[in-house]
Amino acid sequence: MAVHPFRSTPLIHFTSSRVILLSFAIPILLGAILLALPVSSASGSNIGWLDALFTSTSAVCVTGLVVVDTGTAYSLFGQIVIMCLIQIGGLGFMTYSVLVAVVLGKKIGLKDRLLIQQSTNALSTQGVVKLSLGIFAAAVVIEAFGAIILTIRWMGDMDFITALYYGIFHSVSSFNNAGFGLWSDSLSRYVGDPLINIVIPCLFIMGGLGFTVILDLWKNRSWRKLSLHSKIVLSTSAILCAGGFLVITTIESFNPDTFGALTGSEKMWAGFFQGVVTRTAGFNTIDIASMMTASQFFMIFLMFIGASSGSTGGGIKTTTFVVLLLTLISIVTGKRDVQIMHRRIPQSIIMRALAVMVISVGVVIAATFLLTLTEHSLQKDFMEVLFEVTSAFGTVGLSMGLTPELSTLGKLIIILTMFIGRLGPLTLAFALSQKQSREKFRYLEEKVLIG
Repeated sequence: MAVHPFRSTPLIHFTSSRVILLSFAIPILLGAILLALPVSSASGSNIGWLDALFTSTSAVCVTGLVVVDTGTAYSLFGQIVIMCLIQIGGLGFMTYSVLVAVVLGKKIGLKDRLLIQQSTNALSTQGVVKLSLGIFAAAVVIEAFGAIILTIRWMGDMDFITALYYGIFHSVSSFNNAGFGLWSDSLSRYVGDPLINIVIPCLFIMGGLGFTVILDLWKNRSWRKLSLHSKIVLSTSAILCAGGFLVITTIESFNPDTFGALTGSEKMWAGFFQGVVTRTAGFNTIDIASMMTASQFFMIFLMFIGASSGSTGGGIKTTTFVVLLLTLISIVTGKRDVQIMHRRIPQSIIMRALAVMVISVGVVIAATFLLTLTEHSLQKDFMEVLFEVTSAFGTVGLSMGLTPELSTLGKLIIILTMFIGRLGPLTLAFALSQKQSREKFRYLEEKVLIG
């Protein structure tokens, strides 16, 4: 057989992880180009390539950190571009690819199904096409329902068209855990509004549960029939939300700068909202910079955990946190296996959770260290830097005010941190590594001292 003289092994092997990496990188670059156009700016002038790239990354990575105010700096066209980027980033580019393929009648092969499985964090390739279509349908229904309620609420404050637009924008931003708002004070003006404090959290909590859990709930509607993954996600999310509400409300009750001017009911709503919003949503109803240091540190902990696997949120994910916690308990109590709800967690899952935790901690530490160097001229408090980095990595979007003041290098560091946080540290590691190969032999085992 003749061999082509110029044919060789490709320099870049496009594994599924690298395809997923590109599925986020390409929309970010295209979004940056659109947002840099004069038509995207409210003033009609170029907003700047770096700021456009930052906003596009924040939108596709559904983070919500902004260097310029979304409602005043961008025109209607620019805001719609941001909303579209949020939708693409939240649901995932592969979900839309499946939708287009189904509409056009294209056949989805095994390789495509494997790619969809990894992009949606599905447990197997079985039913991934239906899962993708279900993801799209669930998002449309939930966002439409949220937009209708918000539109009705805001019709008393503005005309119908404006209220409809604000309703759609904030519904999309909330469900996708993006945290982008059209008011410069986020949602602070609605700190005591029961409807806003219920609808917005319901949207980002549902988005943070993960589409697998939402579809599992819709299909089974019984706790006994739910998968172990769904049970862990629902239980952990409920505990973290309740814990966030109780801790934030208790601590801030002694803070005159946040709860001092609020009534009793407003304090409860503010505590509830800020307690659950750290699940990667990014909105705020009180000034984050004015909160107690203890509250800010607790929020860093919640932001680092983040939402759940296969959701629109970031962080190490609730399931990773639970698996590692159970592993620690098993080691301390001397148990052989990691068990929960009469089920045993596979060793491969435990190792994967450990890898995610180690890489995530490394990313946060590295980004924080670099920001303390690049932003030294601002003389910023270390807590403010750590808060900003964790918010970026967890794709939360909450800020103590550092983001708009970032230097050029600082913005690039946060951009990279947001990208890693949305993509997932383990997926990025797989994407950058060479093709994995099995060892042909194993070395002798020898123990080392630990602890």
